[in-house]
Amino acid sequence: MNAVFALSIPQTMLKQKLQARARLLARIRQYFAARRVTEVTTPVLSRHAGTDPSLEPMRSHYTGPGHARGLPMYLQTSPEFPMKRLLAAGSGNIYQICPAFRDGEHGELHNPEFSLLEWYRLGYDHHQLMGEMAQLVMICLEADLPVEKVSYQQLFEQFFPWDPLIATKQQMQASAEAYPVPGAGDMNLSHRDEWLDLLLTHVIDQHLGRDRLTFVYDYPASQASLARLNPQDKRLASRFELYYQGVELANGFHELADSGEQRGRFEEENEQRRRSGQQQIPLDENLLAVLDDLPDCSGVALGLDRLLMLKLGARSLDQVLSFPLDRA
Repeated sequence: MNAVFALSIPQTMLKQKLQARARLLARIRQYFAARRVTEVTTPVLSRHAGTDPSLEPMRSHYTGPGHARGLPMYLQTSPEFPMKRLLAAGSGNIYQICPAFRDGEHGELHNPEFSLLEWYRLGYDHHQLMGEMAQLVMICLEADLPVEKVSYQQLFEQFFPWDPLIATKQQMQASAEAYPVPGAGDMNLSHRDEWLDLLLTHVIDQHLGRDRLTFVYDYPASQASLARLNPQDKRLASRFELYYQGVELANGFHELADSGEQRGRFEEENEQRRRSGQQQIPLDENLLAVLDDLPDCSGVALGLDRLLMLKLGARSLDQVLSFPLDRA
């Protein structure tokens, strides 16, 4: 069996997809080279991973000198932690194109291994980074698109009769049942953010960025993750997401540079993991040791496979990946 049949893709289509991906990567590298943003490479395999309960890392073991019993390792869910260590060491503006891995994710918009573009800009807040991201995405899509910015609070109030910053779980569950979100009436989600995420992904997402780039910003502080809080309103996180054609493309932060606050967030996320029966993740002490030295910057991660899918008019990631899960 030749390689084309092994891929189950006609040869002409295969070449078109490979060439389209190559052009996309070339445009990205050209864009950053013109702005003197340095391309970097960091390890894909690490002794640490993010603690976010919504992202499950893939696990591995190293067995060798000094670790005869095996050293627990993780495949990165993003290169964020080592890139921040480079920033704290004085790297300046940097970007990376790399594989990322997330367990339990497979579907039209998910593959357990996928390609990620992540970059950091010194002296930028998250609104400035949104502007740069819009420019780069339009270059990649070869399209001149309107840009819309809407706060998380404003967005939810367009769909529901309550404020997402103060709504109760009962109000959110009632709205989920009314839409309806399948099975919402029987769900027992313990955290407010779980209900907000359910409504965002099942009700709101599909309406965003239909003929434009839509940035959603100022997420609730409880969803800050690695972002700093809004200095004018501590209920809000300086975080944004980008949507196009109903698809989430990117997630960005005005980066937190406070090791004590970040440690507390990691510990709280691990406690959420414990309560939900998930395995807890060792804290990345290497990151925490240098986080106070992180320069003022904003960073963002962009899903390249999703971007390519939208560029080519494909309906699923399988149509733009040479070796998705079922053919890996």
